[in-house]
Amino acid sequence: MNKAQLINVVAQATGNRATARLAVESVLDAIVRAVAAGEVVSVTGFGSLTAEERPAHTARNPQTGERIQVGVSRIVKFRPGARFKDLVAGRRVMPESGNCIQKDPKTTKVARP
Repeated sequence: MNKAQLINVVAQATGNRATARLAVESVLDAIVRAVAAGEVVSVTGFGSLTAEERPAHTARNPQTGERIQVGVSRIVKFRPGARFKDLVAGRRVMPESGNCIQKDPKTTKVARP
């Protein structure tokens, strides 16, 4: 799924493509800005995005075989949430409709005599 397809899915839920486009782009922009600033973005049921620093190291140029020094770099890591992993692995049934990452409703406790 690409961004345009994601906007179309959100537009089906909202009924308005312009609103859906604004919503998707605003959420993505907020995530990118927060991670770039070093913050952890955590969405319950979906996962967490973090920026991590890779230390400098020696690598090999695949074309020449020559050793090269690679400097410190920052990367983005994604760690999926438990519900997301369970749905992908098939340990949890994908709901027919509604929000698939929403928490299960709490069950009501029955008073015992």
